[in-house]
Amino acid sequence: MARPSRTLTRRYEDELRLFRTRWSQAGLVALVALWALTPYVLADDFWLSVLDYAGIAAIGAIGLNLLTGYAGQVSLGHAAFLGVGAYSAGYLGSELELPFLLWLPAAALIGGLLGAVLGPFALRLRGNYLAIVTLGLVFLAEHVFRNLRDVTGGNSGRSVQAPPEVGPVDFSDLSFGGESFSNNQGWFWLVWGLVAVVALLAKNISRTRPGRALQAVRDRDVAAEVIGVQLGRTKVWAFAISSAFAALAGGLYGSYQQFVSPDEFSLFLSIQYIAIIIVGGVGTIFGAVLGALFLGGLPGIIERYSDSIPGVATSAGGDGFISVFSLNQAIFGALIVGFLVLEPRGLAALWLRAKAWFKAWPFGY
Repeated sequence: MARPSRTLTRRYEDELRLFRTRWSQAGLVALVALWALTPYVLADDFWLSVLDYAGIAAIGAIGLNLLTGYAGQVSLGHAAFLGVGAYSAGYLGSELELPFLLWLPAAALIGGLLGAVLGPFALRLRGNYLAIVTLGLVFLAEHVFRNLRDVTGGNSGRSVQAPPEVGPVDFSDLSFGGESFSNNQGWFWLVWGLVAVVALLAKNISRTRPGRALQAVRDRDVAAEVIGVQLGRTKVWAFAISSAFAALAGGLYGSYQQFVSPDEFSLFLSIQYIAIIIVGGVGTIFGAVLGALFLGGLPGIIERYSDSIPGVATSAGGDGFISVFSLNQAIFGALIVGFLVLEPRGLAALWLRAKAWFKAWPFGY
């Protein structure tokens, strides 16, 4: 008697398993090997810094995808929570000299609490109205960052001396086995290790009762309420967890750069995160990571190679019809429009389509 395929779902437990097939388990092993070996193979500090920024963006994008992709709550205020995390890391790590294992969770907690406080304002709003309210949050946060000088340093910003140390291990000055590693190599292991933890946590949230409640609210909130989902609590919880992930990313961003200023947490940063989840794939965890890999380090790459791009003015008053900042804005805008028109499900859909084609081969999909 023929045995059923391993990919056939026969029990509810099969549906919940993260790595159901040997191919997916082999893929996990390959990802772990890639994580461990990349800093050795990719010795160029610039490209490692691009991947470090992409990893930090992935953590924030996973949070935004839970709120927008799973709960259907459009938010343009993500930059505000990133800024809260960065300044919290600066104050807790620099002023209070808390260790990494305290200042990083504390920064995430502060962001989560702020999200929980602001979440109730979104209970009666949806769609464009909610987007406008969260847009106002960015300007309100920027005003606070510029005027709460004792904590933020005001317009000129502040240094963030919050070292990523876990006991005797300092990821910014890592050495083991008689070999010393650069700041970017150590940060790569730290950031992408945290990306794995956050992605696993978010994936488990999406597969459990709270995650299904988020999706029910997104698809039809009235029907969700009829079947017992508490709309208010679910929306506030979505804002809180999304804000906590954003603040976590902001804390890492501040510690990695060692300096933050209010100009970095503007509306453009929120648009950048919207672009990341649209390009990667709204409503998928791995789509947020794909989008961050594709776009997270793009501003740094454009700035690095701006001299070689025709028409780009690399300095004020220089030759060229577009500045580096404007070029970044134009690229993010074009990608948002292009993916929404041509492939609204993003890069994740292309991957899922390719996987389905190979599964069905030699039959057509």
